[in-house]
Amino acid sequence: MEKSPLGKVYIYTDKYDKSLLFPIDRQLNRTELGIGEGNLPFIGFDIWNAFELSWLNKNGKPEIAICRFIIPCESDNLIESKSFKLYLNSFNGSKFSSGEEVRLILQKDLSDITVSNVEIGMYMEKDIADTQINMLNGDCLDELDVCCDTYSVNPDFLCLTGNSTIIEETVYSNLLKTNCPVTGQPDWGTVLIKYKGRQISHEGLLKYIVSYRNHNGFHEHCAEQIFTDIINQCAPVNLTVYARYTRRGGLDINPIRTNGKTVRIPDMMRLFRQ
Repeated sequence: MEKSPLGKVYIYTDKYDKSLLFPIDRQLNRTELGIGEGNLPFIGFDIWNAFELSWLNKNGKPEIAICRFIIPCESDNLIESKSFKLYLNSFNGSKFSSGEEVRLILQKDLSDITVSNVEIGMYMEKDIADTQINMLNGDCLDELDVCCDTYSVNPDFLCLTGNSTIIEETVYSNLLKTNCPVTGQPDWGTVLIKYKGRQISHEGLLKYIVSYRNHNGFHEHCAEQIFTDIINQCAPVNLTVYARYTRRGGLDINPIRTNGKTVRIPDMMRLFRQ
């Protein structure tokens, strides 16, 4: 992490420069979670939405777009977020023949740095004119009257109710907060948990989510830790964890992990804080 731009004063460049991208080996965190290399207990994606992409057309006129990047969790690397912002900003003063040229450059650079096949969608205003603020499907845990006094991750809060019946349910909370592991800046998010198995205590689950409040971790790592802790503590047959973080520097990150046979890429949507 010594070469990462995180936490350092940096002079922004507006000339295209793919060398600004900084990769982080996913396996470093996974080893701490007991996940062996090449033996993932889940499938999924990291879905990034970029709201501040701009470049110059061949006549020097600025063009703008929103981009959606879908990075498979099987990739060797994730991308450090500040380096991603610096990289996207480097398009600002560079000329390109078309939006499609920009999209193809983004796709190649991000696929190379993550060692995977990154999917990219590029959207103009007319493409998302009907986009509305949405809510996640499921029961919100946030109105539960629980006492919270633990703000470092505690998987012991995760427990089953006395009901031995196998159920399927989806719950979510808007109270997820973690911190950048380098700068300490807060990252605010919503986390959705969908599972099949014996019922998980809602009170314990909410207290577990709140216990991330002082935790330092990258978004992708936090989603994988939540997934791993729930599997270890509650042993659901099927589990999906979907975290949606608010944007910082024009980027939001939305990791999804599941042990299902397939994973559907969620529709492009915005929550009330996004």
